[in-house]
Amino acid sequence: MENNTNVSMVYNMTPSMDPNYEDYAQMQAVINVVVPIIFAILLVVGVVGNGILIYTVFANKCMRNTPNVLIVSLSIGDMVLLLMSAPFSSIHFSHEEYPFGEVVCRSNEYFQTLSVGVSVFTLTALSGDRFFAIVFPMSKHKGKPKLKIAITVASIWIISALLAIPEAINMKIFEAKGNQYCYIDDNNFAKIFTMVKFIVLFIVPLLIIGFFYCMMAAILVTSSRRIPCETTTGSVVSRQQQRQIEARVKVAKVVLSFVLLFILCWLPRYVYLLWFHWADEGEMNPGWMILKVVAFCLMYIYSSINPYALYFLSSQFRRYYNKYLFRCCPKSYRPIQPESASAMIYNGTIRRGSTSMTLIKAHSEV
Repeated sequence: MENNTNVSMVYNMTPSMDPNYEDYAQMQAVINVVVPIIFAILLVVGVVGNGILIYTVFANKCMRNTPNVLIVSLSIGDMVLLLMSAPFSSIHFSHEEYPFGEVVCRSNEYFQTLSVGVSVFTLTALSGDRFFAIVFPMSKHKGKPKLKIAITVASIWIISALLAIPEAINMKIFEAKGNQYCYIDDNNFAKIFTMVKFIVLFIVPLLIIGFFYCMMAAILVTSSRRIPCETTTGSVVSRQQQRQIEARVKVAKVVLSFVLLFILCWLPRYVYLLWFHWADEGEMNPGWMILKVVAFCLMYIYSSINPYALYFLSSQFRRYYNKYLFRCCPKSYRPIQPESASAMIYNGTIRRGSTSMTLIKAHSEV
């Protein structure tokens, strides 16, 4: 064990020989109290928010479209992390010794990797869905959309589950000086797997998402230039096209907000892990200690705040959230009327001689 640098790989590293040890000890004393409290709050807030989001989509048929099904998959992944990892991680983070057995040691890391895989691959799928909805608007009406989304969601979970297996297999419980530790005993594997996760679960998906959004931006700029060129007889059509574009752009903005939240909450985590495993002689000074705590908390904050970000970004979800969260206070929300004319853009075809565009139901698009 003395030759291994990964004792308590993600959580604790006691630098007894470090000149900043006193500062570290003081910070650790605060962390031992603050982190479990933060995680208890995140657990309640996250479970309630994700639970309502999942129920909203399943309980309301008008909400069951492709983007919302993918968002539900994202929320289920967040729920898995919050319920299966957060309670154990918060306790472990505030204790040098690992207080749980080997099963929890392996499953905790497994669910962390599973959750981040589901999150980033679902965000990629959402970005792809928006790309095809804007660039190839008729493609969504071809084939079997329900089968396609089922295959997409299943593939995301299967790939994420497979990627999480190597880390779970290599996590072990070791004893030293009467204490138990949960870590990967192969330092080379830990270094390589951390880099692989950073590339596969962060860099590559974000590059793909960036490509999708660059293409969408180019198409929207081109479309905005063409619409004002319509003749008088096409003025109504222009307004319909504009509403359609605005509806699709709105959903794309929601997805982009999720992507930005993911980067904000997960990048510090990867920065810390890469430093921890790849630095020649990583010294745990107060600065790195603060980054470790912030990065650790942000990872779970991301899984808790997604539903509330959707609350502020989507008026449709906001109405349902108000209904289910404050149903005991009737004045806190307005009745939902999904069939009202103002809430819907009817399926139809644009005027003859112009490019045909099938309009979507705006109220069901996030």
